[in-house]
Amino acid sequence: MSAPLVVITGASSGIGQALAARFHRAGYRLALVARRSEQVQAWVLAQGFDPAGVAVYAADVRDIAAITAAGRACIAAQGVPDVVIANAGISVGFDTAIAADLEVMRATFETNNLGMAATFQPFVAPMCARGSGRLVGIASVAGIRGLPGHGAYCASKAAVIAYCESLRGELRASGVKVVTLGPGYVDTPLTQRNPYGMPFLMQPDVFANRAFDAITRGLSYRVIPWQMGVVAKLMRLLPNALYDKLLAGRPRKPRAAPGDGSP
Repeated sequence: MSAPLVVITGASSGIGQALAARFHRAGYRLALVARRSEQVQAWVLAQGFDPAGVAVYAADVRDIAAITAAGRACIAAQGVPDVVIANAGISVGFDTAIAADLEVMRATFETNNLGMAATFQPFVAPMCARGSGRLVGIASVAGIRGLPGHGAYCASKAAVIAYCESLRGELRASGVKVVTLGPGYVDTPLTQRNPYGMPFLMQPDVFANRAFDAITRGLSYRVIPWQMGVVAKLMRLLPNALYDKLLAGRPRKPRAAPGDGSP
């Protein structure tokens, strides 16, 4: 119990799994949260992690009762964590002209935004009472400027950035730091279906190493890799007419395929 503790949602694959491996190497105990808890359990066994240092909680972040209960169970079993990473997220193409896609937007916001707040909720008061901790929101460079066919995801990640900034201000005097991370393109199941070029594509372990550094330093905001941060800032400065022209003809994010498990 003397080792620091990190909570990570969306730990069954991609960035979440890479972050779990990186924090484990640094000596952290792990509290891993995912809908597919059996998949996480299998991964933990395959890694050879000491079971005494890892707990897996089954919860869907869209289910407020389930994810907040998982947080309380974590505190009861493992103590108040040092780091909580709200990583669970979905990315699905969206078309406003298609009525069924409104449910895609609902699911995206429930997962990427409401799910983040519900993940943090059980830990805020105990961390503030202790006077330390890190609450980490995984945003995206896609939240800096909108992309065609990606309206639900871009809007949700812009909301993550604003929400974490608000929370950072609320907790400024408490000793609890709020860290916002904006990944660029990371080679995960969320990006592997993208039909367009992905500059500065990173492997998940590379992202995890850089994210670990930003989190442990308590940085308020970091785009990873930094090159994508420069690109995003330049895009933000472009006049709308020029930005729209640059994106003309760009392939759209694929919509959910029937039976693929996406919302």
